[in-house]
Amino acid sequence: MPEYIADQTFEKADFTIRALPKAEYENCKFINCDFSGSDLSGVKFLDCQFSHCNLSLANISKTTFNEIDFSDCKMLGLRFENCNDFGLSFNFSNSKLDHCSFYKLKLKKTTFKNAQLHEVDFSETDLSGSTFENCDLLNATFDRTMLEKVDFRTAYNFSIDPDNNRIKKAKFSQSGLAGLLHKYDILIS
Repeated sequence: MPEYIADQTFEKADFTIRALPKAEYENCKFINCDFSGSDLSGVKFLDCQFSHCNLSLANISKTTFNEIDFSDCKMLGLRFENCNDFGLSFNFSNSKLDHCSFYKLKLKKTTFKNAQLHEVDFSETDLSGSTFENCDLLNATFDRTMLEKVDFRTAYNFSIDPDNNRIKKAKFSQSGLAGLLHKYDILIS
């Protein structure tokens, strides 16, 4: 039976040298920790906060992320579709998520705030009711993505094909309309 760890704070821990014990972590805080390239497979995180952490290229296969807040984190190349999708819920602020994949996940009402999401794969993802506040979506892929009621008003650098994605009641600013018309190769001034 895996260990249960609650209400702990882990600060400036380098989990690239000594692995994070496989356990269930509830209401824990991870501050300035380095998980880059670490094996987090099968670990359960419930109601945890990650702040100023590096999780780039970590193995998150069958990892549970339930009610998680990531702030000021570097999270490059993570394959979130390999996580345990039961109860999967998280929010991201001031974080870098370049080259991550959320393929086919249900991420309703997820908040991305001041996030860099270059070349992120949202193909077939359900993002209904989510918010992209001041997010850079350069070369992010939206393919057969559920974007109903998503707020893109302050997002930028996105390209979304309205014919290939469900965008009913999604919110866009006037300056963001070019991202919806990109495939037509027209000039908007």
